[in-house]
Amino acid sequence: MKITVIGGGGIRSLFLASSIARRADELGISQVVFMDNDEEKLRIFGALAMRAAKRINPELDFSLTTDGETAVKNAGYIITTIRPGGDMARVEDERTALSCGVIGQETTGAAGFSFAMRTIPVLECYCRLIREHAKKTVKVFNFTNPAGLVTQALRDMGYDFTYGICDAPSGMLRQLSKVYAPKTTDTMSMKVYGLNHLSFFEDIMLNGKDITAEIIRDRRAYNETDLRFFEPEMVLHLGCIPNEYLYYYYYPEKALVNIRTSSKTRGEIICDINIEMMRELSSKDIPNASEAGIDECLAIYEKWYSKRENAYMSQETGVHRDVSWTLNQDEGGYAGVALKFIDLESGRGTSVSDMVLCVPNNGAIPGLAADDIVEISCNLENGRAVPLQFGSIDPARFELIRRVKSYERLASRAIINKDIECAVDALMMHPLVGSYPAARVLARRYFAANASYIGG
Repeated sequence: MKITVIGGGGIRSLFLASSIARRADELGISQVVFMDNDEEKLRIFGALAMRAAKRINPELDFSLTTDGETAVKNAGYIITTIRPGGDMARVEDERTALSCGVIGQETTGAAGFSFAMRTIPVLECYCRLIREHAKKTVKVFNFTNPAGLVTQALRDMGYDFTYGICDAPSGMLRQLSKVYAPKTTDTMSMKVYGLNHLSFFEDIMLNGKDITAEIIRDRRAYNETDLRFFEPEMVLHLGCIPNEYLYYYYYPEKALVNIRTSSKTRGEIICDINIEMMRELSSKDIPNASEAGIDECLAIYEKWYSKRENAYMSQETGVHRDVSWTLNQDEGGYAGVALKFIDLESGRGTSVSDMVLCVPNNGAIPGLAADDIVEISCNLENGRAVPLQFGSIDPARFELIRRVKSYERLASRAIINKDIECAVDALMMHPLVGSYPAARVLARRYFAANASYIGG
């Protein structure tokens, strides 16, 4: 079986390669291809990912390429994790939003619309290649943000082999498991519903017992997981565990003030970290380095990656993580979601309660359309992800889901049809914009900034 990663020169490619290498033999993965059109990033991060994977699985057929057709040819599974425009485009997206007085976060905020304007046309081109050259049964797992909106647009264009994946739900489950399920015999699961970066976690089960109420009253959860971004009083009021990105919806004024008073935006911090990491690694001949040389490169990578992760949401919330990240600590991340799907499709896996994907709703959340893309716990039936049915949902949570889903549908239509007036409608619908003057200015600026991607 061949698995391909489009965007294999990305910063997180090392974690992805390591996860695949650990489970390749078990899952029948015989060939891995990392593709990127940025030759320098592929030389640095792609090559380092390949060397890290080879340490884990020396017999794995692992190659790098800049050619899209070669990458997808006969692939059974494909992961897409790209960043059209690079880090500087993210910086400009976020600063443009802030100049209009709205939150400039690249997925949940208005900047996510601009990121999608670059991502969707590029991924459509790859999907055409995939349809022509990959296996007919191919599955594409899109990690590129904003994952929900991007998956909605690709599905709207007829690419029904695409699924959105995100590591926020699985990351929260791993964090909770470290606190509440430390024994190797412990089993923990949860149910997830909502949208990408706007999901709710319920029915958190430890060894068959629902401990959701216990968790939201336990100080440890606010000290040792990403519940640290929320006040306990708010979580108690909500009555379930929120995706960390719900911070922007529940504390918008605080987030905006914190971002504006910070010396740098999140995008600028990431950009600076990536520049310094590449500067230190660029002089290394990674493909031909000794094992000691690779150790040195990995140490550089882990140093800067720790800075990146510890700064996660710190500008917006004022709360910092304080952990040291190493490649050996990787526990799957977004690769784990894709690999779980492969495992289940093969007929080997049995536990599916924590397989969370962006898929068509198909009645899972009453009140949404069948083809609305939602982020939700899924079962796998006959090679198809089937969302769990959630029945009645808290009205306040549903109203937020419904409104953001309306934004995503309008945004998908605006980008596909290159319709600036539809883009204004989309941004007016967005809870973190909601203003005609701001939506008008943002639509015009983002269309102008991304003209080379959307054309027309």
